[in-house]
Amino acid sequence: MASVRTRLTAAYSAALTGTLGIFTVALMYARTEGNLFELQRTLQEQASAAARAVRQSELSNQPVTVEGENPGTRTVNPALRVALEGVPGYLLVLDDAGKMLYSSFAVRQLGYEDRANLQSGALQTSAQRPAVKVTLGEDQILLVARDDKEPPPRGTRPMRVVAGASLRRIGAIPQEQWTIMLGIAPLLVLASVWMAWMIAGNALRPVDRVIDEVEAITDGRSLHRRLPVEARGDELDRLASTLNDMIARLETSFGALRRFTADASHELKTPLTVLRADVERAMQVASGSADQLVALEEALAETARMADLVDSLLTLARADEGRFDVHREPVALEPLVRDVAETAHILGESQGIVISLPVLEEATVMGDRARLRQLLLNLVTNAIKYTPAGGEVEISLARRLDGVSVSVRDTGIGISAADLPYVFERFWRADRARSRASERGGFGLGLSIARWIAQAHGGTLSVTSRLGRGSTFTVLLPVAADPPRPDGEGTTAADGEARASERTSIGVS
Repeated sequence: MASVRTRLTAAYSAALTGTLGIFTVALMYARTEGNLFELQRTLQEQASAAARAVRQSELSNQPVTVEGENPGTRTVNPALRVALEGVPGYLLVLDDAGKMLYSSFAVRQLGYEDRANLQSGALQTSAQRPAVKVTLGEDQILLVARDDKEPPPRGTRPMRVVAGASLRRIGAIPQEQWTIMLGIAPLLVLASVWMAWMIAGNALRPVDRVIDEVEAITDGRSLHRRLPVEARGDELDRLASTLNDMIARLETSFGALRRFTADASHELKTPLTVLRADVERAMQVASGSADQLVALEEALAETARMADLVDSLLTLARADEGRFDVHREPVALEPLVRDVAETAHILGESQGIVISLPVLEEATVMGDRARLRQLLLNLVTNAIKYTPAGGEVEISLARRLDGVSVSVRDTGIGISAADLPYVFERFWRADRARSRASERGGFGLGLSIARWIAQAHGGTLSVTSRLGRGSTFTVLLPVAADPPRPDGEGTTAADGEARASERTSIGVS
C-alpha cells in the first residue's frame, strides 16, 4: 500500500501531465486557427491587390480581356497579365460566365483535373462564403474570393478574383515548438513531481508527528500526555484537538476501570476469606455443635452478600451493554412511594430515624415498577445508612412542569463538594469505609444502579449536599399522559390542593 505522500505526488503528477496535454492540444488548435485566419487575411489582401490591378486596367481605358490563343477564348491583356504575375500562390480571374480569364504560374503547373477542381472551387465562393477548401491530391488549398461589383467602363467585366494557398504549412508544427513539447515538457514534469514530493512531505510532516505522539500514548501508561495544538486553526489542529478529547475520555475510562477492578477485587476477596475460614472451622468441630452452626450461618451470610454483589455487577454490566430490557407500563408513583416509605420505616426503626412524606401528589409515569421501586429503595437505604440515630429522612413526590420529581432528603453526614462528582461512581462511598464490619458496610453500587434506572426511564438523578448538613437526591422522570376516567369524573382543584398540602409522618421520635 503506497503512502499518502506517494499517492498525492502521483495524483499531482497525473493532473499536471493531463493539464499539459490539454494545454498543448488547445495551444495547437489555437495556433492552427490563428494561422488559418492569418492565411485567409493574406489571401484576402492578395485577391484585393489583383482586383485593384484589374480596376486600374479598366480606369486606364485599356481592355481587360483580349482574344486568347484558342478561337472563342478570351484572356487578360498582356499588361494586366504582367501585373497579376506579381501576386504569389494560386490566383484565378473568372468572367461573369465562370470562364477562366487568368491563372497564375502555380495554377498552370497543375494537371488538367486539378485545374478543373480549382476552378470549380473558385466558382463556389460567394459573399456569404468567401473561403472554400479544395483538395488537390494529398494537398488542400484554401481559396478566398474578392468580388468586383463595379461595372467597368468597357470590355468584359471580371466577376470574380480568387487567391489560394496550400494549408499544409498551417498544420505543420515548427521545429521550436517540437523542441518545447519533447524536450522542455518532460523536464518540467520531472521538476514538478519533485516539487510535489517535497510539498507533500512538508504538508504531512505534522501528521507524522501526530502519529508518533499517538503511538507513544497508546501503551495505556501515558494517557496523561496530550498532542500539541499549534493554534493555527487548520485541519491538523482540529485533528489534534479531537484526538486530545478522545485520549482524555480514554484516560477517564482506564482510571475508572482500574478503580473498578481494585474495588471489585477488594469486595470479593474479603467475603471469600471469611467464607473459607468459616468452612474450615465447621470442618474442624463436631457435627451438629453450636460452633459449627455459627460457622455455617456466617458462611451463608457471606454467600448471600457475594450473591448480591455479583447480581449488582451483572445488572450494571448488562446496562452498559444495553442488554437490560425495561418493561414499560403506566405506574402510579403515589402508592409506590408509600410502599417504599413503609419499608424505610422498618429499616430506620432501630436507629430512631423518622421517615416523613411532606409532599405526596398523584403522578403516573411509563416505566418498570420493579426497577422504579429498586431505584427509590436504593436512595432511601443510602439516606438511612448515612443518617445518625434520631435523624430524619423525607420522601417527596411532586409534579413539575418538566416531569415528576421524587426527592429523598436526609439529615446525615452529607458529602463534601470535592466528593460530589464521584457520588455515582461504582464502589464509591462517602466515608471511604472499606471494612465489611463497618456499620455503614455496603458495596458502593446502589447509586450507580439508581442513576442507570433513572436514565433508562428517560429521567435524571441529581444530588445536592453540604458536609454535616445532609444530602438531597432528586429523581426527575417524564410524566405519562393521564388516562381518561371511564366515568368522566376528574379530580377537583380542591382535591389537588388537599393532596399537595398533605403531610404524613411515619416513624418514631
